[in-house]
Amino acid sequence: MKKILFTLIIGFGILSVDAQVEKLAGPRVGVTMIAPGSLASLIRGDLSFFSGEVRKEWAGSTGKYGAAISQYGWQWESRFSDGGDITGVVELIALVGGMEKGLFLPSVSSLIGVRTAKGIEFAAGPNLSLGGIAMVFGAGYNFKFGKLNVPVNIAYVPSMNKTYNHDAEYDVVAYDYEYDDDGNLIGGGYEEIEISKEYSVTHPTGARISVTVGFNLGK
Repeated sequence: MKKILFTLIIGFGILSVDAQVEKLAGPRVGVTMIAPGSLASLIRGDLSFFSGEVRKEWAGSTGKYGAAISQYGWQWESRFSDGGDITGVVELIALVGGMEKGLFLPSVSSLIGVRTAKGIEFAAGPNLSLGGIAMVFGAGYNFKFGKLNVPVNIAYVPSMNKTYNHDAEYDVVAYDYEYDDDGNLIGGGYEEIEISKEYSVTHPTGARISVTVGFNLGK
C-alpha cells in the first residue's frame, strides 16, 4: 500500500512541475472487457453488490461468464525528459464505466512510461477501482494531427484472488417455561443455536482488458 501511494504522489508531483516539456489533457472513451470472476458477476447481476450471502450466491452461472462495459473519462498527460527519440510520459486517467447498464463504476490510474518518436508507448502504474488496488500495464500508439494527439491504448489489469470471511451466525430460541407443583422453574427459557458456521470464500476478481481512445490538445 505504501509503495502504491508513493507512486501516486510521485506521479502527481511530476504533473505539477513547471519545467515539463509539454502538458496535454482531453477526453477518453473506450470499452473494458472483464474475464469471468466476481467483477463480471456483479456487473451481470449474478451477485448482489452488498450481499452477505456470498456462499449461496457463488453458484450456478456466477463466475462462469465475462462482461463488457463502456468507459468515459478524462486524461491528463505530461511529457518530460525529452531526448528526441524517447520521451518520458506521466498519465493520470479517471474513468467511469458501466453507464449504459445504469451503473457507476469509477476508476483512477496513474501511469509512468515512455513514448518513442514514432508514437509507440509503454506505461505501468497503480489502478484504483471498486475491485480494489491493482497494477495496470498499458501499451499504445499516439496519432498526431498538428497540435491534436489521439492516443489509442490497450491496458491490462491482472486478476486477483479475493477472500470473503463470514462469521458464524446464531439465533436465540425461546422455550415455554415449566413449573412444578410448588412453583419452582423446572424447564424452559432461551437457548442460543448456531444456524450458520464460520466460513470463507475465495474467488478471482477477473482480469480486465481496456481499449481506449483519447483526444488531447496541448495547453
